[in-house]
Amino acid sequence: MQTKSLCPECKKVIDATVYEENGHLLLKKTCPKHGRFKDIYWSDAVLYKKFAQFRHDGTGVDNPMTRRDKGCPYDCGLCPEHKTTTVLSLIDVTNRCNQWCPVCFANAATAGYVYEPSTEQIRGMMQLLTREMPVRNWAIQFSGGEPTMRDDLPAIIRMAHDFGFIQIQIATNGIHLAKSVEYCRELVEAGLHTVYLQFDGMTPEPYHHIRGFNALPTKMRAIENCRKGGLKSITLVPTLIRGVNDGQIGDIIRFASHNLDVVKGVNMQPVSFAGRIDQEDREKWRFTIPDVFRCIEEQTDYEITRDDFYPVPCVVPISDFGEVKKGEPQVKFTMHPHCGAGTYVYMEDGKYLPIMRFIDVEGLFEYLSEVASTHDHKTINRLHVTAAIIAHLTQFIDTEKAPKSVDVKKLLIHALIKGTEDVIKQFHRKTMFLGVMHFQDLYNIDLKRLERCGIHYATPDGRAIPFCSYNSLHREEVERKFSVPLEEWERSRG
Repeated sequence: MQTKSLCPECKKVIDATVYEENGHLLLKKTCPKHGRFKDIYWSDAVLYKKFAQFRHDGTGVDNPMTRRDKGCPYDCGLCPEHKTTTVLSLIDVTNRCNQWCPVCFANAATAGYVYEPSTEQIRGMMQLLTREMPVRNWAIQFSGGEPTMRDDLPAIIRMAHDFGFIQIQIATNGIHLAKSVEYCRELVEAGLHTVYLQFDGMTPEPYHHIRGFNALPTKMRAIENCRKGGLKSITLVPTLIRGVNDGQIGDIIRFASHNLDVVKGVNMQPVSFAGRIDQEDREKWRFTIPDVFRCIEEQTDYEITRDDFYPVPCVVPISDFGEVKKGEPQVKFTMHPHCGAGTYVYMEDGKYLPIMRFIDVEGLFEYLSEVASTHDHKTINRLHVTAAIIAHLTQFIDTEKAPKSVDVKKLLIHALIKGTEDVIKQFHRKTMFLGVMHFQDLYNIDLKRLERCGIHYATPDGRAIPFCSYNSLHREEVERKFSVPLEEWERSRG
């Protein structure tokens, strides 16, 4: 397969080829000036082909923020060529941090300047996101640096709540949360829904390697303080590096399953290489989505397998169905099928029970697509049509295999027919989410993936930039434009 990529040295667009070799998918490219580069794209060719069947092309935004000029990825912002609206927005509220991690994208101490948008700039970024057409952005995450370094973070969260965001998150190392139950409670009262907690393993060793110190006790205190402070939605986020913590994935999942009252999922992120790294080190540390599946299988005694995971865009039929049912545009997860995957898992008699074991997911999605294509808003909401749809939905559930602790039929029907936020929350309360998202770096970047990205950084200059191009190309440019030298910032703060 031919695609476009970037030279890791000069960052110019160059031709690239994705090809199969020994059961793996590899990406190779040649820069006229800097030579040849090769990297693993996906480590399971069979699964690559299976996931590719779920590809959906979105139509992007009706009101792009930038014009097509130099081409992808230099026109990011979103440009008219981008194919996915903002599914999850990120706002870096600071590049200051109370850790110094070698795998991080941003750090004021390293950069030599402080990037910290003002409250009004953040307000403007939120306005930009809510004005996207044909559908506004509903989910926002505040990141950095370390967002809790800002004293006004609760006020920023409250502002997001006032803008109507229905999912408000922070990505944090947990240090500040570990110090104060009252701070956790303050964030909840401001409107925070979810903590994305950096969580690299169940022993000290991964933290020493990835964070520079044993952060595990801090993570445990942060989780307990969230529990006491009323914050009931934590997602554990391990950065996975081959040979460092890939042997602890099963233990992390087990820990999450034993703390479902507050930990709602694990979102695993194979390491994305920031900066220059040679071929030998990349081959040693590179970890792809199928590698995560293999580890999960081995470390859960195959109670959870790769067949239980589906790529992100598999849920597009739910959005199509909702669009017809409600008669208005819906958020569509039209990301590239090889960017990420997920599943939901119930706990039954001390064992994992993925929903794919009792729900015919592919059959359900095919049926929803058929309904969406044959009805409009008026016809689908006629009483007899709705009743027929409800009756048909139950055929995709095997009640004999379903968990006994929850009425799966009722939850599924309410979620699809009513679609209310409370029903969705109830579904999440009963299950554990397992997700994998592999962000691209300059060595494995595929511009066909990039133009379908649904995770976008909002910036003070009125742009929404796809995650992988922001961290590979645009971060330094944006931060320098809206930053002050570190020494000047320190003097101004006394």
